[in-house]
Amino acid sequence: MSASRKKQLRKEQNAAQMTEKQIAEQKEAKKLSLYTRIFTAAIILMVALVLVSTVVNSGIIERSTTAVTVGDSKVSAVELNYYYIDSINKFVEQWGDYISLSGIDATKPLDEQFVDEEAGTTWSDYFLDMATDSVHGVYAMYNKAVAEGYTLSESDATAIDNTVANLHLYGTLYYGYSDLDSFLTGMYGKGANEETYRAYAETQYIATAYADDHHESLTYTDEDIAAVLAENPKAFNAYDYNYYYLPVSSFLEGGTIGEDSKVTYSDEEKAAAQDAAKAAAESLVSEEITSVVLFDKAIAQLPVNAESTTAASTAVTDRLYTQISSLMQEWLSDDARVPGDMTMIPYEAESTDAEGNTTTAVNGYYVLLFTHSSDNTFKMNNVRHILAAFAGGTQNEDGTVTFSDEEKAAARAKADEILAAYEAGEQTEDAFAALATEKTDDTGSKATGGLYENIVPSSEYVEPFLNWCIDDARTPGETGIVETEYGYHVMYFVGDSEQSYRDYMITNQLRSEDMTAWETEMTESVELVENNTGKIKTDIVLGAG
Repeated sequence: MSASRKKQLRKEQNAAQMTEKQIAEQKEAKKLSLYTRIFTAAIILMVALVLVSTVVNSGIIERSTTAVTVGDSKVSAVELNYYYIDSINKFVEQWGDYISLSGIDATKPLDEQFVDEEAGTTWSDYFLDMATDSVHGVYAMYNKAVAEGYTLSESDATAIDNTVANLHLYGTLYYGYSDLDSFLTGMYGKGANEETYRAYAETQYIATAYADDHHESLTYTDEDIAAVLAENPKAFNAYDYNYYYLPVSSFLEGGTIGEDSKVTYSDEEKAAAQDAAKAAAESLVSEEITSVVLFDKAIAQLPVNAESTTAASTAVTDRLYTQISSLMQEWLSDDARVPGDMTMIPYEAESTDAEGNTTTAVNGYYVLLFTHSSDNTFKMNNVRHILAAFAGGTQNEDGTVTFSDEEKAAARAKADEILAAYEAGEQTEDAFAALATEKTDDTGSKATGGLYENIVPSSEYVEPFLNWCIDDARTPGETGIVETEYGYHVMYFVGDSEQSYRDYMITNQLRSEDMTAWETEMTESVELVENNTGKIKTDIVLGAG
């Protein structure tokens, strides 16, 4: 487990879809309540039925059923369901609109679809395994944390309160539920309510705090960094280049249509196509092509692209050596490389026929244009900021919020006032940090005095904010105001980080490796026993609404 687990708690703001079965169960519960008032003549029988239905629908069984045990901790079916649904949500979030490419049919229950039909493993089994692994890791960490005296911090308690408040807002305002508990039941199944959700969240936050503290305790020397570089001196270099791929299949001509309507090509036709693809690639590798503009112009003029209006090279920027295709690594990382260099690289693939014979054939050609490289030894930037957030706004149909000129002007006035207060004071970093703690609307940096460290051009900040931070002209102590989609940011440039970006990446890699080993050892030291997972919502239909 890593610090990124906190982000899982934010996913609760995205409503999980309910299955038809869940909707029917809720309707049935209302019917049973009505029947108890009508059929008074059968009071003895109905009391028994009501008792059973109350137990079934209230979630008492789910809360009292131990799904898995981690060491001495018993995890109920309700809590395991939280992890189970969240593993599904994370998967769906990653695939987005392309969920069908994962192999899941969004119109069918997960427990009726196989990941591995031969092994009998369904998609619900797959997500349940993910959830169980997550529970194993979290509780191994949580139990260790509690044993060492960890409790929920004030800031984490506030974060949970905020999440619960957001869940209540989403459930009642946007999805029409009567209260938070019914919304959580709709999302996570029977037994889910505010109490069980808070317990689930608290466990994760305490476990995360324990892992965070260990993560921060890991330090590395210059010798450690040098040892990593010695293994591969170029591993943390970054490269900018453009490439264009010419598949041999685009040059196939002739062919024979078989009885099955499939087109097959003779060896001679395949050879001719390969020669044509090679010739086209060679025509692009020219001393006259010295820029991306000329490269794209030459691509567009290829006869094979005569009917295309979009044929152009693909730009790759800031790609680490280890992330580059092995086909291209050696050429791109050659120390002799200069901007404008070009080359052609064949892409070969092996195939095996029915008799087990393996052959290698050229499937196409890559043409590369080198534009830039960096050893990433530049210093990173540190800043502080105070956010004067836009307030009010109008909710649009697509869920976005727009702000009026008056609302924006109010935020700007607040930012101007904050900057003026700073300029009227000591004008030190500590003074700015104190103002940030008092005034900022950015909850993520309030506790650190608005501090954001180790900023580089590839950092994932909104563009106006990032551009201000990485401007080479910045000097320590410089201030300014930047507008983004969130509001106005009063900026303070702290200066360069102590580490270079390259050493920072190496340190992060070492920490990641050591954290993984530490977490694995801790998890494996605690036994997980599967007790009763029969109450998990295995029949979820992702596309149900």
